[in-house]
Amino acid sequence: MFRRKRRDVTEPQESNGLIVEARNVSKSYRTEEDAVVVHALRDVSLAVESGEIVAIMGPSGCGKTTLLNVLSGLDSIDSGEILIAGRQLHTLSDAKRTDYRARSMGFIFQSFNLMPVLTSVENVELPLLVSGVRVDAARKRALETLDHVGLADREKHKPNQLSGGQQQRVAIARALVNEPAIVWADEPTGNLDSDTSREVLDLLMGLNRDNGQTFVIVTHDAGVGALANRIVEMKDGRIVSHSGEPRQAVASA
Repeated sequence: MFRRKRRDVTEPQESNGLIVEARNVSKSYRTEEDAVVVHALRDVSLAVESGEIVAIMGPSGCGKTTLLNVLSGLDSIDSGEILIAGRQLHTLSDAKRTDYRARSMGFIFQSFNLMPVLTSVENVELPLLVSGVRVDAARKRALETLDHVGLADREKHKPNQLSGGQQQRVAIARALVNEPAIVWADEPTGNLDSDTSREVLDLLMGLNRDNGQTFVIVTHDAGVGALANRIVEMKDGRIVSHSGEPRQAVASA
């Protein structure tokens, strides 16, 4: 199903093999309704090696999505340190952090987040256009990436003309078009039936195997956890267990 010659990913890797490091990270929110402080993350430390597939699991409200958002720079932190390939992402300005994400990261969401007025190829090429790639080059790469996820014949279809599985494939193509070193996925199979979920998981596993890309996946799906290199279990804003450890230890804060 997935055939692609291995290519270098966007971001060079650190010599110690770690692409993601979170050190004693904490994050709190204050609810608007009753001004209650919610401690979403409590002194979380995590290390992810380049090329790993890590599944972050746990009950609803345990902090999984918050962890994904702060690791990827979509959200700020209250304290601690986050490094992506040795770079302190949380210290960058908003503009530089946005540019870094556009060049070096891919995102896959449960709700697909496709632009309804755009065709498949237009959705996929959008990150390239935003990052300044020429129109003709962006279109060529978008078409190639759609082909890689098995949707070359759906390039002119809009999201409402596609099945849920096809929409998620378009979303995966969009996440991959800039050949990121890291792909962050939040419940990527959450809106799919079991057969389609398996097809999407097979595609992600193939990308990891053939391209060496790192995947950090928030999920309730035991099937995702079974295919991951490692499961990180969370509860009440803390990491409570790992199914295994990366070869490199998380450095002390």
